[in-house]
Parts: sequence; C-alpha cells; structure tokens
Amino acid sequence: MIKQWFAASIALTGIALPVLAQNRTAPMNFAGRYLVSVSDADMVASAYVDGSLGTKEGEDVISVIPVGKHVSQLQAYETTASNSVAGPPVAVAVTPDGRYAMVVETWTQRPEGAWENQTFADLEHGNRILVFDLKDPTNPTLVQDLKIPQRPDAVSINFDGSLVAVSFHPNGAGTETPLGLIPFSNGQLGKPIYPKLTTISQGERLIHAEWHPKQNILAVVNETAAEVSFARLADNLQLEPWGNVVQVEKAPFMGRFTPDGRHLIVNNLYWGADVEGRWIEAPQGSINSIRLEAGTQSDGTLRHALISRSHTGVSPEGLAISPNGRYVVTTNVERSYLPYNDQRITWYSSLTLATLDPETGQLNHVADYPFDGILPEAAAFDASSQYLAVVNYDHFDDSIKGGSIDFWRIGTDPLNPKPQLIKTNYSVPVTRGVHSMVLVE
Repeated sequence: MIKQWFAASIALTGIALPVLAQNRTAPMNFAGRYLVSVSDADMVASAYVDGSLGTKEGEDVISVIPVGKHVSQLQAYETTASNSVAGPPVAVAVTPDGRYAMVVETWTQRPEGAWENQTFADLEHGNRILVFDLKDPTNPTLVQDLKIPQRPDAVSINFDGSLVAVSFHPNGAGTETPLGLIPFSNGQLGKPIYPKLTTISQGERLIHAEWHPKQNILAVVNETAAEVSFARLADNLQLEPWGNVVQVEKAPFMGRFTPDGRHLIVNNLYWGADVEGRWIEAPQGSINSIRLEAGTQSDGTLRHALISRSHTGVSPEGLAISPNGRYVVTTNVERSYLPYNDQRITWYSSLTLATLDPETGQLNHVADYPFDGILPEAAAFDASSQYLAVVNYDHFDDSIKGGSIDFWRIGTDPLNPKPQLIKTNYSVPVTRGVHSMVLVE
C-alpha cells in the first residue's frame, strides 16, 4: 500500500524524489598494472615454533593479479615457483619494465611422502633463481631456472633492469659469498659474480641488499651488526664503499628506498638470542629513516645520517612506502603464527601506519590497526597511494583454504585530515603461504 501511494504521489506532483534503496559501491580502483606475489605452500605458520610443517596445500607458486579496476573483479593467475617464507619478504622482484619476475628459492619444497609427519628439518637449502615472463600476466611463464649458491635470502633488480643482486644466508653460502651480482639481458640471467664487501664480516648476515631507484647504488642491511652500509657499482661488477656505515636498531630485516631515492627506510624486529624464543616474545619493533648524502665527514668523505625513528607493532616483517613518498606501512605479524594451544598467541596481526615527510625524512606514527589474519609479511601500495594490498598467509578459520591478498584504503575525515587505514571487505584468494609481494605500476 505504501509503495503504491509513493508511486502515485510522484505521478501526481511530477517531482523526482530520490530513490531510497541504492546498490552502492565505494570507490576501490586499485591503480597499477599487476600485483606479483609468491606463496610457500610447504608449511603452516606455526612451524616456526614447533617445527611441524602441517598439512600441505598444493605447490609453491607465483601469483599475478592484473589490477586497474574495482578490486571486486580481480583474480589471481598462478604457476609453480619454488620459494620459502623462511627469510625476509623480498623473495620476488620484477624488472622496471614489468616484463620479468624473479623468484629466489631459499628452501626447497618438501619431499613427497607422509606429509603429516614432516618437520622443518626435512627441508633442504634451495639454490635457484627462477625467471618468469609476464608478457601475458594471466599466464606467467617460466623461462629460466639458474643454479646459484645455497640459501639465497633476497633478490633486488637495479633501476635499468640490467643487474640483479642476491644476498645469501651465512648458514648457506653467505659465510664465503654473502652477495651475488647477476647480469640480465634479453630475458636471460648471465654468469654471477661475487664482489667483496668490506662492511660484512665473516658469519654476519647480509639479510637484504636493495638497489637505489635511480643509481647503481646498493643499500646493504647487516642484520647481525644492526647496520646499514652503501656500496656503489664500479668497473667489472665490483662494489666500492659509498659513505659511512649507519647504525640502526635491533635486528633490521629489510630496507626500502623512498621513490625519489633520498631516504632509506629500515624495519627493525627486535629479535635476538636474548629474546625468549628468539622472536616469540619480542617487544614492539620500529622503523628508521636514513637520509643519503646528508653532508660530509671530517675527512671529506660522504656522510649518510640517521634522521628519524618511529615505533611499530610486534615483529614488523613487511615494509611498504607509498609512491607519493608520504606513507609508510609495516605489516606486523604480532604472535599470530603460534600454535593454537600456545597461551602467548595473539588472535590477530596488525598494520602500522606512519607518515613520512619526503623532504626531511621525518617519520610520524599514526596508529596500529589489528586485524583478523596470520603472519602478514608484505604489503604494497597502489599507484595512486590511496589503496593498500596486504598478504594474509593463512586464516584462523581452518575451514577457509588458502591465503589471500586483502585490500585496505587510506581514508580521511574532511573535517579532520589525519590519515587512517581502513580494511575493506575485498580480497583475492591465493595459495596458502603468501609472503612476498610487489606492485608493477
């Protein structure tokens, strides 16, 4: 009756009244070309604590998600790529033109057999770097499988796509060969070269070597000494020290340059032998900002400077900087990865949002944002700097198979412009164990 009266009233008055019921969809157009991630299907997250690999869910994969439209329409395209979550979340990198992705194999895939009885000790050190052609992002294709030294930790590609840096764990090849440089041309890797690094002592862990976005300069993250040094590429693919060593905080995990290359942001986990369980009962972590070429030292050599710090949630393993250089996000695994019967478990993970002044390098903590997820180790902003993709290794609801890429947005109140992170209801399913991810703009 009311509906009939309403329609009749419109007909009699001729007034166009607003429609009360609408199918509304908030803006969520994730800008860019595609997201590239890798998943380690070999272990459940709690294997970090009790060693049990748990139920196997498929094969290790690389996932490609073409973006540029509303995230409700996105899907992942996957193919096999051996990789491991046991390392920093920089196991995949993409060439600047977006054509090729490279994945390092830190640990091999688990052997065939009685999977329910397998432990982390059943895995062997990996020794490969894989190259995938992304010409068709819906069909990533393996084009090269190159043998390299054992237990590569991280991979980075320089600004023109001609040179690949790979760091190696000291319990693998890293004691003698902490860093490898591999030429790349016409879709193929060449013969690796292993330059000397004077800032890494024998047995120390070069956990991540990251190329500068505009120059052939490497940021070298020394987890053991809690230091960051810089090296410039010289002739014959050798490296020479570039400026001073910068002391950062306890257990740095990775470094990312700001888009303009003026600053390096480092996340610090506060893990160590003096922490119960080495990482299980770690306190809150932090991020540091380092300004490159901040001045000169007394002897006239170049000086880099530690500029700012900000605190994060517990174990901030992942680090993302927005393309506009104004936001920094860490993905904090908290204690979400513990076995369900461990009283120390946090039934949540979190993100930390900080603002960054692109001119000064000053960091300002905004807030921590807990969410329902396990072991989120990576995030990537979209090209507009307004949206964020976050990897979710696994779900607390065991009836949900696989992992996911979850989407967040940066939001502000027009009357109070302080930025906030808001988790949306959108996600893209991927193979369980997703841990490293990059955006191709």
